[in-house]
Amino acid sequence: MLPIILLSILGLLVLFLGFQKSKNLLLPATLLVLVLTLIANFANWNDAPSLYFKGMLFENKLTMAFSGIVLISALLISALTRGFIDDEAAQPAEYYAIMLFSLVGAIIMIGYENLLMLFVGVEILSVSMYVLTGSDKRNLRSNEAALKYLLMGSFATGIMLFGMALLYGATGSFNLTALKSYVLTNPSPSVMMYVGLLMLLIGMLFKVSAAPFHFWTPDVYDGAPTVFTAFMSTIVKTAGFAAIYRLLSGSFSGAYTFWWSTLAGITVLTLLAGNITAVYQNSFKRMMAYSSISHAGYLLLSLTALSSQSQDAIVFYSLAYSLATISAFGVLMIVSKETGVRSNEVSESFNAFNGLGKKNPLLAFVLTVSMLSLAGIPLTAGFWGKFFVFSSVVERGLTWILIVAVLMSAVGIYYYFKAVIAAYMREGEAGTIKVPQFYRLVLIATTIITLFFGLLPDLLKGLV
Repeated sequence: MLPIILLSILGLLVLFLGFQKSKNLLLPATLLVLVLTLIANFANWNDAPSLYFKGMLFENKLTMAFSGIVLISALLISALTRGFIDDEAAQPAEYYAIMLFSLVGAIIMIGYENLLMLFVGVEILSVSMYVLTGSDKRNLRSNEAALKYLLMGSFATGIMLFGMALLYGATGSFNLTALKSYVLTNPSPSVMMYVGLLMLLIGMLFKVSAAPFHFWTPDVYDGAPTVFTAFMSTIVKTAGFAAIYRLLSGSFSGAYTFWWSTLAGITVLTLLAGNITAVYQNSFKRMMAYSSISHAGYLLLSLTALSSQSQDAIVFYSLAYSLATISAFGVLMIVSKETGVRSNEVSESFNAFNGLGKKNPLLAFVLTVSMLSLAGIPLTAGFWGKFFVFSSVVERGLTWILIVAVLMSAVGIYYYFKAVIAAYMREGEAGTIKVPQFYRLVLIATTIITLFFGLLPDLLKGLV
């Protein structure tokens, strides 16, 4: 509750800072807002679960954990936006304010207790992302990406809304507790409820880039400014999976026999589409887009299993994935900017990393750790993220889907290592790459945390 209020009010203050002649206060103000919100988020950690807005918003340790991941990701990504201040064509006050407002939508999605609040959260987050995707007005790819995202997102929202209407028609309520009561007290629920649930899931699965609702992802991720791609691929995905988990575990666990097979099929399709298509990408940014799709598949594994370990698995995996993704995009932002200065053409292909080990050993190491974590290699947080997800699947006994996931993990090693090979085994242009001090601190922090939780994964287990 308090984080939503802080982000809304202080976001407006950040927006009004844009009227000042100097832009230098915008980034520190945004970071301060995020730090204060993060502290406020965990202020009630030891309190009992609470309901707000007449029972429409819910808060407990799980929602605070997901909100914490979202806020930490936003803090790290915002710290990489120094370029806004130096770009005369940019509108940093608007960018920072929209980013803060989008977090309001993400937190509402995480803690909704009523489907109407879910819709409000989805729309706040989605509209913010549409605007940020097309923020580079001089770039035709950015404009095209924003238009595609807006059109396809609008269709997905319509489907989701129709699903909510059908659920209301079947159960007479939008409240999650009432939906759960209906499922448990009606051995043979109406067909309307089943259709409504499927349509609601389709709308939500679009938001997290699950196949076959993923076709917008590569073009949107590729066309959006890289910093907003990082924002989209971490915060939107974390909030989306938190919302789906809350829906399925909180209201429809009693109808597991109905929806699990559908979700299992979508999971397998997502794993195949994400990993196999990523193999033949030449653009690192598009590879990360398909990587995002594949990681949606791994997170869907825990939702499909919905075992006692699913909750911890989704929280840990979301954190590990977010840290590694921010590291990878952070390195790409620095390297692509450097190549743009030298050749007047920004490169986002794997070739941009050629010789990075010699040009800047720190960036090469950060890139390597992030790729190892995304691939699920031991001693990184990503390994334990996959381990916990796979353990939840084993607990449910879904061995066949686990085999598919393990095989796709092996495929993932191939395309993640393309970046590592380029950094250490290929020759690039002579010279060095200088990293601004602030960027250096952020990338070191994400790498250390990734390795820390790779060595001590049990610190997060059982907290929520």
